[in-house]
Amino acid sequence: MLHPIVDTSVAMTEAIPRDALQRFVTAPIRASTYKRLVYLLLAFPLGLAYFVAFTTASSLGVGLAFTVVGIPILIGTLVATTGAARLEARLAEWLLDRETAHPRSLRRSLDTGDGYAAALRRFLTTPTTWTSVAVVLLKSLYGLAAFVVTVTGSAMIVTMLAAPLVYDDPQVSYRIGRYVVSTLPEAVAVAGVGAVGVWIVCNVCNALAAAGGVMTDALLSVGRETDP
Repeated sequence: MLHPIVDTSVAMTEAIPRDALQRFVTAPIRASTYKRLVYLLLAFPLGLAYFVAFTTASSLGVGLAFTVVGIPILIGTLVATTGAARLEARLAEWLLDRETAHPRSLRRSLDTGDGYAAALRRFLTTPTTWTSVAVVLLKSLYGLAAFVVTVTGSAMIVTMLAAPLVYDDPQVSYRIGRYVVSTLPEAVAVAGVGAVGVWIVCNVCNALAAAGGVMTDALLSVGRETDP
């Protein structure tokens, strides 16, 4: 008995564009889009806090490196940095719904029972201790980009969607560049462009949030295969 041969590769190739189109069209009504928006809105204040705390603590530690307190400050800075990177991994899991690697903490090194010196040496030689620094510093740049995209995009959309409500207000001069919107059809057309912009901005935010999750996971996955 002959059985029909099904080319699964062709079916999968055809499904990919269809799934991508479905994700694009349904982006404004998916709950995951707004979880990603929260991720982006948190990125700027967290990135700023990370940058200020890390640069201040590390500068203080380096300046006092030749005293009794300098080295403990630097070690404490690294411990706090891995904690911040762990928070970033958690945020990626909670808000982006993606499995993300976690950095090795000093507490985990201490749990081996080999003593404080061995635990500290293991902590300092673990790659994720140092890639956590990259996560923290890159988060400030990523947060700035996320802030610009989300705030600028949202402001433009709200402004365009409000055109039919404010175009004829004598106290408001509604302009798009040099073009003055002065009639209802023009205002409705502008609002229509704003409605299309909702889909575009939602998908741009989804892509930007996904990129942040990929960056965090990639940096915290360094050396994971060899990490005992």
